[in-house]
Amino acid sequence: MNFEEWEPHYLEILDYFGFSREDDEDAARVLAGLLTKDDLPVLSSICRGGDITVCGNAPTLKREVPVVRGKVFAADAAAEVLLDHGIRPAAVFTDLDGATDRFIEMNREGTVMVVHAHGDNIPLLRHWVPRFPGPLVGTTQSRPLPHVHNFGGFTDGDRAVFAADALGAARIRLAGFDCGDTSVDPVKRGKLFWARTLLGLLGYEC
Repeated sequence: MNFEEWEPHYLEILDYFGFSREDDEDAARVLAGLLTKDDLPVLSSICRGGDITVCGNAPTLKREVPVVRGKVFAADAAAEVLLDHGIRPAAVFTDLDGATDRFIEMNREGTVMVVHAHGDNIPLLRHWVPRFPGPLVGTTQSRPLPHVHNFGGFTDGDRAVFAADALGAARIRLAGFDCGDTSVDPVKRGKLFWARTLLGLLGYEC
């Protein structure tokens, strides 16, 4: 999804949550300044023609792990659930709110960190991005910049699906997604609503 297609959805999301586009754009510029390289070709090579399973961090993931196959993309803290079951993701899509030192170790071993900039995670960007020693790709939900990409999507999980789709995956499966979870707080429910809505644009249900 190019930015012109994505922007109307982005504007709806900003209005829905009361988020600031200017803050998102500031964060994207900070991320661009922190990046010393752009490993998009590495991520593209994983996706192109690939069989990708995107794992969200819903509680259901633990029981779905046995059916995870192909190349695995993890949404933020889902990466640690997968590691605990002997699976190192090919890529982790993260706004860094679930980042731990295990992310650094995964990255050192070759996992692509797809780091997302948004209006309220600038301190996390400054803390974590310089520490990643391996392949790194930057993303934004606002207008893309050189080396900071926008494939579409809003939450870590649906952004991973949008990226896999945009970069040419042949097949995408979902695991650990529960967009109907009513036990979460209102903001999280709103994010799940948008994850479901956006995934529906690509023909996926959660």
